[in-house]
Amino acid sequence: MQAKKRYLILFSAGACLILLLCFGGIQVPLSGQGPSRRDDRSLAGSHPGARWRRLQGYLQSFSTFEKDRSDDLGEHISPRQKRDTNSFLYTGKRCRMESCFDFSLCERNGFKVYVYPQQKGEKISESYQNILTSIEGSRFYTPDPAQACLFVLSLDTLDRDQLSPQYVHNLKAKIQSLPLWNEGKNHIIFNLYSGTWPDYTEDLGFDIGFAMLAKASISTENFRPEFDVSIPLFSKEHPRTGGERGYLRHNTIPPYRKYVLVFKGKRYLTGIGSDTRNALYHVHNSQDVVLLTTCKHGKDWQKHKDARCDKDNTEYDKYDYREMLYNSTFCLVPRGRRLGSFRFLEALQAACVPVMLSNGWELPFSEIIDWNTAAVIGDERLLLQIPSTVRSIHQDKILSLRQQTQLLWEAYFNSVEKIVLTTLEIIQDRVLEHNSRSSLMWSSLPGGLFTLPRYSTHLGDFPFFYATLGIKPYSKFTAIIHVVTPLVSQSQPVMKLLVAVAKSQYCAQVIVLWNCDKPLPAKHRWPATLVPFIVIEGESKVISSRFLPYDTIPTDAVLSLDEDTVLSTTEVDFAFTVWQSFPDRIVGYPARSHFWDSSKERWGYTSKWTNDYSMVLTGAAIYHKYYHYLYTTYLPASLRTMVDQMSNCEDILMNFLVSSVTKLPPIKVTQKKQYKETMMGQSSRASRWADPDHFAQRQTCMNKFANWFGTMPLVHSQMRLDPVLFKDQVSILRKKYREIERL
Repeated sequence: MQAKKRYLILFSAGACLILLLCFGGIQVPLSGQGPSRRDDRSLAGSHPGARWRRLQGYLQSFSTFEKDRSDDLGEHISPRQKRDTNSFLYTGKRCRMESCFDFSLCERNGFKVYVYPQQKGEKISESYQNILTSIEGSRFYTPDPAQACLFVLSLDTLDRDQLSPQYVHNLKAKIQSLPLWNEGKNHIIFNLYSGTWPDYTEDLGFDIGFAMLAKASISTENFRPEFDVSIPLFSKEHPRTGGERGYLRHNTIPPYRKYVLVFKGKRYLTGIGSDTRNALYHVHNSQDVVLLTTCKHGKDWQKHKDARCDKDNTEYDKYDYREMLYNSTFCLVPRGRRLGSFRFLEALQAACVPVMLSNGWELPFSEIIDWNTAAVIGDERLLLQIPSTVRSIHQDKILSLRQQTQLLWEAYFNSVEKIVLTTLEIIQDRVLEHNSRSSLMWSSLPGGLFTLPRYSTHLGDFPFFYATLGIKPYSKFTAIIHVVTPLVSQSQPVMKLLVAVAKSQYCAQVIVLWNCDKPLPAKHRWPATLVPFIVIEGESKVISSRFLPYDTIPTDAVLSLDEDTVLSTTEVDFAFTVWQSFPDRIVGYPARSHFWDSSKERWGYTSKWTNDYSMVLTGAAIYHKYYHYLYTTYLPASLRTMVDQMSNCEDILMNFLVSSVTKLPPIKVTQKKQYKETMMGQSSRASRWADPDHFAQRQTCMNKFANWFGTMPLVHSQMRLDPVLFKDQVSILRKKYREIERL
């Protein structure tokens, strides 16, 4: 026994010695065969990596690791060698705005975006064309590269899967030949799919240099914070503009639905993304947790089918996906081949709280969105705990999560245009950091796309945050009277209107916007008022000038008036008190409506007196002055030009804009059948009402505007706000707004 122990000890010691010799733990000096150990260290470098590289035969599989390690330790390896070793490590892996972005290009002309002209013979997918069209139709676009701050390729980079028919070959050479490429500086590259079977890496197949990535399914490992932008994966059917609204129509309490947790999708039998989906059957109970997968996808799925496939396929066919989606409280969003999934946007739209099960995914627009307020962030390793976790969430929290899914869906995700504009707005906030949005602007209605920080960075200057801040709008208004006819008589309607408005206890100032071709009348021809009164000439005498953001407007509220409007002081006072409760909406008297004409398949415009309306015309309406800024800067020049050329429809366009922001109808006050837009004489060429084609033009405008917005934003309403005791059989002395009843 003692002899056996000695042999075992000797054998173990020998084996250890051999291992130490092989892996460089002990170096045996060999006389006449090279330098000593000290000399070896001085030549190869004193760090441990120098010794490891001498034994390439033993550590061949660690070559990639060593390249990375030597790079960290300052070894001189060419960029080409790095790319050859790790293709996903592009040149600007450590890029940040301060190191890889040229801010000087943005200083002269602000944040402008240039899209390269499309090259002949280059095919562009429908999705990428939608991205480019959205940029070219935005206020950021410039056709002049000399004015650009940011550049977008016309070469389609969305699908970098080599097996895809949309894959663009020789992209590296094509991009490198662009004269403005400049190693990718100040460029942004959009990408939805990268890598291919079987590993689906994030390599795009070319070195993006110092360009930013707007990429779907990007991992936190490769995401460069505050440089790249994570975007959602969207299908080619995703609408370019407009987009559907979310499906949360009623805030029912408790907010529970038929199912607690659902999923329906592919089960990957082999390769990446298979582990999580293969395990879903463990928590599926066919009752309130319905997690369905199918093996039926791909041409050779039967070659890989397992013993569970037939049962899974049968169960899968029993359920309708849409019915599940709209009747579940939570929707599982597990990773697929890539980290992102189409299920993500589908869940948001359906007000089904996403339960994220994709470890390492940098969630879309994570820089501006706190996803803990709209989703449940799960862990793939803790799949079995997911059902109990979601069941433990209180109903108040569930309602809050669902409401936030709707805000985010409608503000940033329901169209390609909003996804693109959100990406550009995020980058603009980085470039113009002193004018960047606060987190509340991004996460509250109406969202960051309609809360422009160039107007103000103070929340109290916007009509959307008064309730959140616990403040009220300034208790005065500025009246702007739009004048297009010469002043020939003191009895003209504009004179009576001016006096009536100036008498209002809430009036701070009256502005007459002189859009008449005749010279300005002398000051003494205007009536004396107790409030400041100024006359300004309209810019180029175009009708849109009535909505310019004039610096001379000191108040939050604007009372917009046509020169022929007939309003009493009492009516003005009442309309303003109503507006104070609805500062984000248009509040006023003349109401109009829209309808869908199925025979002509177009939108129609009607001025019939009914209880139903969707517009309050700006000939006698109050709204927040911020909408002047949005009208001038957010809307495209093409729409404003069309309005100015016709001298018509500016009031309709303002209603479209406000309803698209608020998703709410305007507010009509006090049914006043005596109110009419005075039909001025046919001989008056200055009058837009004298044009016999006026009504037909407004029909055309409705459809032009709906086409640009991508949807019909106007919302019907039957609500009318009247003074308390209005038309009640009580003493006139008890009525605050006494004169309204007499009109």
